[in-house]
Amino acid sequence: MASATQTVPQTIRACTVSRDVQNFDLLIEDMESVYHEDWGDLAFGESIAFLDSEESADLEMLAIALDDEDEPNLGLIRSVIEKAAGRGIHVLLIAEALSPIVLHQLLRAGADDFVPYPLPENALQDAITRLKKQTSQANLAAAPSLAAPSGKNGSVFAIHALAGGAGGTNFAVNLAWELSALSAARNQTVCILDFDFQSGSVSTYLDLARTEKVYELLSQTSTMDRDAFFAATQCFQERLQVLTAPADMLPLDLLTPDEIERVISMARDQFDFVIIDMPRTIVHWTETVLQMSDLYFALLELDLRSAQNTLRMIRALKADGISMDRHRFILNRAPRFTDLGGKARAKRMAESLGISIAVHLPDGGSQIRDSNDHGLPLAEYAPKNPVCKEIQKFAAALFETSENTRIAAE
Repeated sequence: MASATQTVPQTIRACTVSRDVQNFDLLIEDMESVYHEDWGDLAFGESIAFLDSEESADLEMLAIALDDEDEPNLGLIRSVIEKAAGRGIHVLLIAEALSPIVLHQLLRAGADDFVPYPLPENALQDAITRLKKQTSQANLAAAPSLAAPSGKNGSVFAIHALAGGAGGTNFAVNLAWELSALSAARNQTVCILDFDFQSGSVSTYLDLARTEKVYELLSQTSTMDRDAFFAATQCFQERLQVLTAPADMLPLDLLTPDEIERVISMARDQFDFVIIDMPRTIVHWTETVLQMSDLYFALLELDLRSAQNTLRMIRALKADGISMDRHRFILNRAPRFTDLGGKARAKRMAESLGISIAVHLPDGGSQIRDSNDHGLPLAEYAPKNPVCKEIQKFAAALFETSENTRIAAE
């Protein structure tokens, strides 16, 4: 290693930037393994001056090593990243105990990738290889596509609960599962995307782990390809592909509308059916999901809070000039057939809101909660439950309609 700020005879191809590189001894070993003597070390305060000097002419990569004690210096660190990115120098973050929000901000500032510290075996070499591969691909095409198109152009269905406990995630998971059962016979595929980045429960309902790969994917959608997408998803019982919510609670504005569009476009290109579990909160990319969806299912219950929230949503959409044509309203815990008083209340609520109820889901009782706690779809845990039967009928009708639409389009 050479001091990057001194004139040295050898070429400096890479530099570490840190508060004290001795705190990252594994990084020193890996840098020596990859770059031998052709690398240097910089402190944050001297890195910008070095980037402006002639000694940095051959610089290929900055490895910026950070921990939670560096968070007060974010302004300076962002300046270093922006300076390097402006010169076309790769920036790799080596992060130890850094919050996801800070990591996201630095990636937005221009960092190319990040690796957790302590460094896993060969992690630095793998990251450098990925960066070189991205550069090669960028040189081969001025506008590289996100993935090799499969031509599926799958149907997209979004599910939005209009009140807490209205059953949005339960409906999304079981609808996806029933569609996967229908699709298997025709060699079609289904995936579910959990876009509730703060309290998404799809992973819980299917007993899947939340992994850091999801955050890595969402942080770098501009370079996302098919392999990266599938690396971040998990397969449930060899039939349903799942992109869970991130492992940590993150802001709902983590992604921009353009980034959300990339994720949905990737899923739609690779799968015949895409189910999106939406957060209850309306965010700046909700319209993006709505515009990309074939149908947008809004779940409500027979109570005042659901009615008020539905009215608020309708007013908000109309104020922005957004069409309600794709919306389908689903009444959860609907009155039983013999409950004439309850059915009359449901009819009056729909009329007062100016909507029509597409599906009436009955009350499934404690089996709904138990199936979710066991991480199993209703069809696997309680196949005779009335909610399961109703979702199966609805999925069959939805599947047939989608198939007829595709045939007509061809």
